[in-house]
Amino acid sequence: MPPNTSLPIVYGCGYSRCDPCAIVAPPNKTMPTILADNIMARFPNPDDIPMSIILADSIMARFPNPDDIPWKPWNYVQGYWLSGVEMLWKYTGDRKYFDYIKTFADQHVNPDGSLRDFSGDFLDDMMAGTSVVAMYEQTGEAKYRLAAERIRAAFNIYPRNSDGGFYHSTKLPHEMWIDGVFMGGMFLIRYGVAIGDQEYCFDEVTNQITLFASHCYKEDTQLFLHAYDEARQAAWADPVTGLSPSVWSEGLGWYALVVVETLSVLPLNHPRRAQMMGIFQNLIEGLRMAQDPQTGLWYQVVDQGSRPDNWHDTSGSAMFVYTIQRALDLGYVNAEIYAPVVKKGYDGLLSKAAIRTDGLVDIYDACCGVCVQISEDVYINYPKCVNAKEAVGGVLWATTIVEKPKPIQN
Repeated sequence: MPPNTSLPIVYGCGYSRCDPCAIVAPPNKTMPTILADNIMARFPNPDDIPMSIILADSIMARFPNPDDIPWKPWNYVQGYWLSGVEMLWKYTGDRKYFDYIKTFADQHVNPDGSLRDFSGDFLDDMMAGTSVVAMYEQTGEAKYRLAAERIRAAFNIYPRNSDGGFYHSTKLPHEMWIDGVFMGGMFLIRYGVAIGDQEYCFDEVTNQITLFASHCYKEDTQLFLHAYDEARQAAWADPVTGLSPSVWSEGLGWYALVVVETLSVLPLNHPRRAQMMGIFQNLIEGLRMAQDPQTGLWYQVVDQGSRPDNWHDTSGSAMFVYTIQRALDLGYVNAEIYAPVVKKGYDGLLSKAAIRTDGLVDIYDACCGVCVQISEDVYINYPKCVNAKEAVGGVLWATTIVEKPKPIQN
């Protein structure tokens, strides 16, 4: 059982992506049990229920309306969580997961294909569009395609550094964050596969990934720093290199996810495929070396495990478990070497999940909405909270791909 399980539970993170979570209970909400009769009929022994199902059903119980998922009605968190729900739907065939994603899409896509709440002025905004693409893939309805095309068009005018790297936000000129490589990239690869404009989409995603690597690769550890500022003006930026100081677990996780997902669809003859695979192989070996052998988890500042005040971050650890399992499934890595890494990591993640008496699961030991920080000390001392939104999504992705829940029986 994780420590401090008596702490209040986090259900919202305020209005700013970078604000620490507010430790508050949701007003006027009664938390229903997820161990409903249909689940118990499928898994008579509660110990046999996959964590992925418990967590997805906890999300849907806490947030029956997906617009209430923190921190605002259209944001990267919906895209991240609902991508995990989509994976679970594809494994289990349980219609409620599909319906949950469709509810979100329909609350934002008008009949004419226009979008509610989409701005396109920062990369985080793009990630939620993956749910729109998913609905077009499954239904073929024109409104979803038109909406996705509007999101795709936002990239045409999105601001860039002189080398072509995207700003993380129009309000953060010249700052390229590792987070944003994932947020924009995940939409583009889904769009390229499902809708079209594949040459642009694959070229753009691989360009952003390789550009980021050219700036932020930390050769001695084979890992990547959090961000780069071309203007060298940000408080966190080294005045000479423009680099941020630390390898942040969750940020590195975003990068690992988008690299492996891009490789999974990138044509074998794509001109950047060999470079992409080299980036990935170095990264995954760096992760293997950085894993804590005792817990199977990874530290908040990944390459500083010797610091006594460093701690195991559930969010980044979940992303790494997903990435390595995905690489195993795709045949990119040696199973004898990397399957034990996944096993240790998965067991470590389960140690950070606590099932409450009402059947809902809480995820421990992660931070909520961390932006680029000025030092390792700030990352390490950043406030932790229960059910940090990124950790919930990460654990859902990781447990789903490791457990691969079986289809429901009619």
